[in-house]
Amino acid sequence: MSQEIHTPVTPEELAHTFEEAPAKVDLKVYAIEDWVTLAIFWLMTGCVFLQFFTRYVLNNSYAWTEEIAVNCLIAVVFLGAAMCVRQSRHIQVDVLYHYLPARVTRIMATLVDVIRIAFFAYGSWLMWRYMEIVEGEEMVTVALPRNIVFYSVLLAFVLMLLRSIQVFIANMQRGYSVLERPEEFQNAED
Repeated sequence: MSQEIHTPVTPEELAHTFEEAPAKVDLKVYAIEDWVTLAIFWLMTGCVFLQFFTRYVLNNSYAWTEEIAVNCLIAVVFLGAAMCVRQSRHIQVDVLYHYLPARVTRIMATLVDVIRIAFFAYGSWLMWRYMEIVEGEEMVTVALPRNIVFYSVLLAFVLMLLRSIQVFIANMQRGYSVLERPEEFQNAED
């Protein structure tokens, strides 16, 4: 069993920690999809809170809050995926890259980039086709077109496509990707 260790801190030491200069905040690392995702996330949070409040406090819930929250969650997931593509943060298996020669891993990493671009291009095309099929549908509880949700997913797929092309170009210019040298990308995350 591990035992917790608590270092005693005097009130004076605790008070002096608030005198330290706050860390610099760099908002340049965020892109437009980050801010849109944040706004949709807070809209979703507001709907969930309103649903909870009306159901458990007022005992008369609004039916539309659940549908809006679910649709917001869909947008947050797909736009968040675009953020992950931009930062190369999706789950990646890089064990082979540690054991194979550099020339082989470079070819493999380039192939991964090309397959990722093809996948997002195909996903964008499929979403476009799906939107043609379900055109004119409305949401169940709110008189809004369901295409709002589908357009956000299409936008996210197009953003993932564009961001994957940007990552591919950056990897080509740099000469390596996060798969080949993950340690090079550690400092950028800190």
